[in-house]
Amino acid sequence: MKQMTVYNTMSRKKEPFVPLHEGKVGIYSCGPTVYNFFHIGNARPFIIFDTLRRFFEHLGYEVTFVQNFTDIDDKMIKRANEENTTVEAIAERYIEEYYKDADTLGVRRATVHPRATKHIGEIIALIKRLEKNQLAYRAVNGDVYFDTQAWRSNYGRLIGQDLDDLESGARVEVGDVKQHPMDFALWKAQKPGEPAWNSPWSTGRPGWHIECSAMSMKYLGESFDIHCGGVDLIFPHHENEIAQSEGATGKTFARYWMHNGHINVDNKKMSKSAGNFFTVRDIVKEFDPEVIRMFMLSAHYRSPINFSRDLMIQAKNALERLYTARDNAAFALEHAEERPLNAEEEAFDARTRETIDRFDDAMCDDLNTSEAMGVLFEYVRDMNTALSDVNKPCKAII
Repeated sequence: MKQMTVYNTMSRKKEPFVPLHEGKVGIYSCGPTVYNFFHIGNARPFIIFDTLRRFFEHLGYEVTFVQNFTDIDDKMIKRANEENTTVEAIAERYIEEYYKDADTLGVRRATVHPRATKHIGEIIALIKRLEKNQLAYRAVNGDVYFDTQAWRSNYGRLIGQDLDDLESGARVEVGDVKQHPMDFALWKAQKPGEPAWNSPWSTGRPGWHIECSAMSMKYLGESFDIHCGGVDLIFPHHENEIAQSEGATGKTFARYWMHNGHINVDNKKMSKSAGNFFTVRDIVKEFDPEVIRMFMLSAHYRSPINFSRDLMIQAKNALERLYTARDNAAFALEHAEERPLNAEEEAFDARTRETIDRFDDAMCDDLNTSEAMGVLFEYVRDMNTALSDVNKPCKAII
């Protein structure tokens, strides 16, 4: 089995990937908040980490891939109120729409797609552990907060800043509810009209960060291999996941952290107000979904990527070159003959094996899809030349 290396956000360097359990990989990838169709910025991590999963399987690993649905959230409550329906109905609708769009992009279903509202018991149990370890406190209004001051020597490792630096940039006032600007909610007391569950502290709902800790540990264990998501999730979401998970268990939470870079639209930040906000459904009206996938994998996942119509056309043309090469090979196979390889065909056969090896080496180098694509296109050029040089190629070469 080839050696995979990944860039670990925690250590800020590439590291050899050594699984916690030989031959197995546990991956947790942050999924969508299900209140709308997902946009092209969401599509990038979905495609990238689907590719990571597929490549680990190609290498021979048994992969458990967990991607959550956040199905209780302020945006979902707002959407439900606007449509005069329930948060649960909004969640059901947009989970189904997620599956439609993900299937269109060739993103495989996760091994498990846990939902926050189906894991309230695990979330409450985790908060209780934090209370026991004196890392959580109850506010007078029924909220429960993580005490970053009690974790200050460990807080900020993922983002690479200490608590003092982070505090200086915070604008959240402290008071009767919150003791420190960087403290974050583990449990939120119910407000009028909100869905709620019973807990030891108040009738309420979980905070955003705690759901991922509870669900990842349920399905992957208290320590697991890889946690991934967009670079925008490094802080505060993933930093807070580490604090509450390791604060509860005393164990390393995720051993490797992988984050994809930002996506811009026409070199500008994507936003509805700027008029450059596109859902996947908007894009597939003009481009085949495989072109979107090709575009997303054309750059290294950690690099920022710019989305534009011109670049999508380039991706479309590149994909067509691969399809043309595939069709040429299929035609050649149909007209090939049974005979020994000649000298030129033996050389090309060796080139084929070398290409497979180089492709795998590129992918093993921190999932370098850009370099792997380059290897493929070099081979396509050589294959087209090799097939044009003979009338009836040997079947063994194809």
